Amino acid sequence: MADISRFLFMHHLRANPTAHVRHLRNGEVAHEGAGQAFWFRPLTAALSEVPIDDREQPLLFHGRTADFQDVAVQATITYRVSDPATAAARIDFGIDPDRGHWRSRPLEQLGGLLTELAQQHALDLLAGMTLPRALAEGMAALRARMTEGLAGDARITDLGLAIVDVRVVAVRAEADVERALQTPTREQVQQDADKATYERRALAVEREGAIAENELQNQIELARREAQLVEQKGQNERKRATEQAAAGRIQAEAKAGEQRLLAEAQADATRAVGTAEADAEAARLAAYRELDAVTILGLAAHELAGNLPNIGTLNLTPDVLTTLLGRLTAGTATATGTTGEAA
Repeated sequence: MADISRFLFMHHLRANPTAHVRHLRNGEVAHEGAGQAFWFRPLTAALSEVPIDDREQPLLFHGRTADFQDVAVQATITYRVSDPATAAARIDFGIDPDRGHWRSRPLEQLGGLLTELAQQHALDLLAGMTLPRALAEGMAALRARMTEGLAGDARITDLGLAIVDVRVVAVRAEADVERALQTPTREQVQQDADKATYERRALAVEREGAIAENELQNQIELARREAQLVEQKGQNERKRATEQAAAGRIQAEAKAGEQRLLAEAQADATRAVGTAEADAEAARLAAYRELDAVTILGLAAHELAGNLPNIGTLNLTPDVLTTLLGRLTAGTATATGTTGEAA
């Protein structure tokens, strides 16, 4: 809105750049244009302010289709005042010279006019369409119809208005009807989802079967290899046992041969020792045969003395010596007689 300041009998107006201000003084145009700033006397001034920026008018209305179904249309119309002087002449945009407010509601008047004109074109189009078609094609068709209809309407041009854009946001049926129309599509979507689920399950089962078959083949191959391993281990154990038995037999034969050789050596040594001892004994006996009895007795006494224990003191009495000498004399005579007989 315009900013008006009061100074005694004069007022000062300052308008926004998006507002077209028209100042009439005594019926004559004193100031006119966007973004004006001027002094005026409120008693002789007639002021009007027309917004020249883009404005949006929301629409929400109901219509009936050819099959007698109710639909709700939500749209938005963007417009602007292209000829502010014409608009100010046709619609009351006058402002209070003291406060700068509109005396009436011109924008509501313009919005009501645009709403009625747009509804007229939209309702004419919906009346020739069925509900499914209106829901499927209604948004584009309504936007084109309302844009064409409003742009070519003489009342819009006479008011100095220009339609910038028309947007149709939604075309909706009643809730229960819309649910009923959505049911076949929902069922089809559910069937497609179930089909995809079944196919996915079938594929999963097929893959699980392939995996199980692969695992079974792996187990069979593993069992076969384990059997080969056991067989190979058995062959290795048998071979090892055979080799160990052969080695033990060779070792036993070697040990037996060694013991046999040792026994034969010991036997040969014993025979050699025996033979040597026998020869030595025979030689000794032969040597004894050539000795006289006194010498043999001396040797016997010497041998006996060597085997007797140690004697610390020996007492020889005359009786012992007499007896011993007698025996020696007798023995000498006997040996001499024997020698003579032998000669």
